[in-house]
Amino acid sequence: MPIAVDIDVMLARRKMSVGELADRVGITPANLAVLKNGRAKAVRFATLAALCEVLECQPGDLLRWEAEDGAVAADAALAEGVPGE
Repeated sequence: MPIAVDIDVMLARRKMSVGELADRVGITPANLAVLKNGRAKAVRFATLAALCEVLECQPGDLLRWEAEDGAVAADAALAEGVPGE
C-alpha cells in the first residue's frame, strides 16, 4: 500500500505502549494494531486527531506516502509521453 503508517516510531519516541495509546485515544488495542500494521483501509479524522493529540505530533508524523514500483513506472512513462499500460 502506498500509505505507510509510522505509529511505531512515535510510540518509541514517547516511550508509550500500544495498550496505553489505545486507552488514551479511546479505541481498542486490536483496532490500533490494524492501523499500526498498515492493514486499515481508512482512518477517521477524529481518530487521527486523537492520535496526534495524545502523541503530540502532526498527521504527517504518523502517515506518509510511498510510491509503488508500478506507480513510478507509470509516472515515468507519462513524463516521456508514452501511454501507460
